[in-house]
Amino acid sequence: MTDLSQVKIPSLRSKVSAEEWQARVDLAACYRLIAHFDMNDLVYNHATARVPGEEGHFLINAYGYAYEEVTASSLVKIDFDGKVVLDSGTGYGINQAGFVIHSAVHRGREDVACVIHTHSPAGMAVSALKCGLLPLTQNAMFFGELAYHDYEGPAIDLDEQQRLVKDLGSACAMILRNHGLLTAGRTVCEAFVVLHWLERACQAQVMAMACNTELNHPRADVVRTTNERYAPGQRRKITELEWPALLRMLDRRDPSFRE
Repeated sequence: MTDLSQVKIPSLRSKVSAEEWQARVDLAACYRLIAHFDMNDLVYNHATARVPGEEGHFLINAYGYAYEEVTASSLVKIDFDGKVVLDSGTGYGINQAGFVIHSAVHRGREDVACVIHTHSPAGMAVSALKCGLLPLTQNAMFFGELAYHDYEGPAIDLDEQQRLVKDLGSACAMILRNHGLLTAGRTVCEAFVVLHWLERACQAQVMAMACNTELNHPRADVVRTTNERYAPGQRRKITELEWPALLRMLDRRDPSFRE
């Protein structure tokens, strides 16, 4: 297997459209942010982005890169059947389980530009609770339409794709029971910010339940009103503030994700 420490990836900027390059930069930033906020799991899990203007193509990480190593040029372009359209020269392939889950959502939801799946401890913990995510916090109340998908084993069976998309429906987030979290967004930023809110909601619930005392459940009408106020059109669009601020943070830390 290729020694990553010796791999020098040539820039793909001149080989792709300006729109694809921007998608690559945003997705690479997403990987770095998932690592920064401690939602990654070694080299596993994925964030994927649809390639603008190319039907049936999306970007995924090379299977073997840590999230903090991902760059715009290291991402691999594949099609809905898992075939490599443009390799990044890393010497690594792609994770079959990542292809199965992500291609299913990209194929089934034309409105989705980015899909993120994580195995964070808090996300896995809530996925193992029969009650699922409870509306205990404002973050949790954002998710009025939260989908659930039952565990069927490691996601390598193509037959599962149809059931996964059916369970997701039109939701922007789903808890994969006994597995982890999944978010789907119209932009990379939207998918990431929704994941961040879901992750924080799971963390808060796990911490509250661990206190082993009675939980304070908000009234149903308050939960409903809170969710309505988060509905599209009620507040500013996600990305207007979050994404530029997050990119500035990454640039201060390590701007190599843009390479």
